[in-house]
Amino acid sequence: MRKKLEINLVDVSKSARAEIPEYQTKGASGLDLKASPDVGSEGIKINSGSWELIPTGIAIELPNGFEAQIRPRSSVAFKSGVTVLNSPGTIDSDYRGEIKILLINHGKKTFIVKPGDRIAQMVISQVEQINLKKSEYITKTVRGRGGFGSTGI
Repeated sequence: MRKKLEINLVDVSKSARAEIPEYQTKGASGLDLKASPDVGSEGIKINSGSWELIPTGIAIELPNGFEAQIRPRSSVAFKSGVTVLNSPGTIDSDYRGEIKILLINHGKKTFIVKPGDRIAQMVISQVEQINLKKSEYITKTVRGRGGFGSTGI
């Protein structure tokens, strides 16, 4: 069995009671992120058609060569029409601030985020930086310049 990557996590919430993200099942690829206790007992209201930045109360230390992708939770999107606006959001390995989730409400009703609500998921992925080299041409393929819808629906 492969050793799991360990990533340092710091509770940056004012109350020092932020919840550590967890996998909900053995086969899950995303850790569920929860709203910070700092959202207060009234929560944060997201009106239909609006978006809000939701604090999680945590900061992480990703090793070089890794990123965290912030993705919507399918159940929240399905039940309420709320999703991550910049999906997937990217947390770079050199970012050390609080993780905040940009949620948008596409639903018809106001959505209220309460402390501890599972609002998004975080997937840790390995990445590689590359060097772009200016060239006079790129190789041809069967698809070529065919863009949106070019391979059928």
